[in-house]
Amino acid sequence: MYSLKQGIDDGFLAPYQVRRVVTSVDAAGWRPAPGAVDRFGRAIPDDEYHTKDFEKVVALRARTSAIARHLTDFMRTTDRFAKTIVFCVDQEHADEMRRALNNLNADLVQQYPDYVCRVTADEGDIGRGHLGRFQDVETRTPVILTTSQLLTTGVDAPMCKNIAIARVVDSMTEFKQIIGRGTRVRDDLGKYAFTILDYTGSATRKFADPAFDGIPEFHSEEEIDAQGQVVAVTYPQSDEQLLDPAGAQVDQPPRPEYQTASGPRPAPSALPRKYYYDGGQVEIVAQLVYELDAEGKQINVTRFSEYAGKSVRTLYRTSEEIRALWADPDSRNEVVAKLAQRGVDFERLAAALNQPDADPFDLLCHAAFNAPLYTRRERAERLRKNKHDFFTQFGPDARAVLDDLLDKYAAHGTAQFTIPDALKVPPISEHGNISEIASFFGGAERLRYAVTEMQALLYVA
Repeated sequence: MYSLKQGIDDGFLAPYQVRRVVTSVDAAGWRPAPGAVDRFGRAIPDDEYHTKDFEKVVALRARTSAIARHLTDFMRTTDRFAKTIVFCVDQEHADEMRRALNNLNADLVQQYPDYVCRVTADEGDIGRGHLGRFQDVETRTPVILTTSQLLTTGVDAPMCKNIAIARVVDSMTEFKQIIGRGTRVRDDLGKYAFTILDYTGSATRKFADPAFDGIPEFHSEEEIDAQGQVVAVTYPQSDEQLLDPAGAQVDQPPRPEYQTASGPRPAPSALPRKYYYDGGQVEIVAQLVYELDAEGKQINVTRFSEYAGKSVRTLYRTSEEIRALWADPDSRNEVVAKLAQRGVDFERLAAALNQPDADPFDLLCHAAFNAPLYTRRERAERLRKNKHDFFTQFGPDARAVLDDLLDKYAAHGTAQFTIPDALKVPPISEHGNISEIASFFGGAERLRYAVTEMQALLYVA
């Protein structure tokens, strides 16, 4: 059989990275406060609830919000238009997740009302329309689909770059089908890899399972007519959970409701089957990055700083090679973009190294080559001290502008060197309008040259 590893090695299937993300309640469990009631006024039974209970026995809105917030932040630092599927526990959970993601991406939802859509059995033709546009490589939205089981199989999504798992996946067959949504490679559209964001531990446990051999298992075969409608579905003989074209389970006994660590509880007949708790706070308490090993069968966990260092060394042989590129604004942007494709975020790296004021260049070189760390302010002061002749070639007005730019870099980073935007805000705007400031340097080209040269000198060895 043609394995996942072989497909990746041959370039036909996309390699992937796994990010294990742990919320506070998944790490430590959740226990309701004495007398806590859900949104329907029902007393929540006193028990300790864990990942397998969430959204089956008790629905924690704060947990859903924390997962949605993490996914939104991840996409903000990588690509906000990367096609993404979020696998939720049930249709209600998929709707809660859709609402949370809508709220967190209000700026894009205002422009693209279908930026986030739920695709479950309840949506019918509307959901199939969302799915069709999601699958279309030439259609920008929908970007994020929330679902429960409808998209685990029989769906070709060639531009899917993120798979978010927000429910426990017990079936190995189903797990392979889920990650199969992202394995398509599209060289022509820049799709070479994908990311699995694991919020329940399902992915990391499955990769460590000896039964995971990297071979996508056959789950169903669909026959469609000329209009693309499913006319027949063939399922293999298996004890695994099967789904019909509408996403419903096939010949599976109903799961007991209210199943917790202490056993099943009878559900009130006239009320929803689970408790809904809208209070409390849930935070992300841990993030780990996993990579496939050399055999493609298991994944090795690394600290984020180690992962970032390895990513840098994969792209650049020495710190001097990065330095030469980093000193120029245009090539620096290319470095940032390449690292972003690999999930390297500077804010996250600064937090991992506990160096919030370090220059991103120093963070990269320290993580990759164990180079010394400098803060942005230290770099700015060293430039003033060691390259005094650079500043003296300009008149007093031009020197004052460069000095202010350097102070803004020390406080906020290299984005403050963007011309002409940086000239439009205080304190630099107080020196005059853009034309007046450019005249201090002898014209716009001389101004740009001075700012570019100052950036190069910042990173002199």
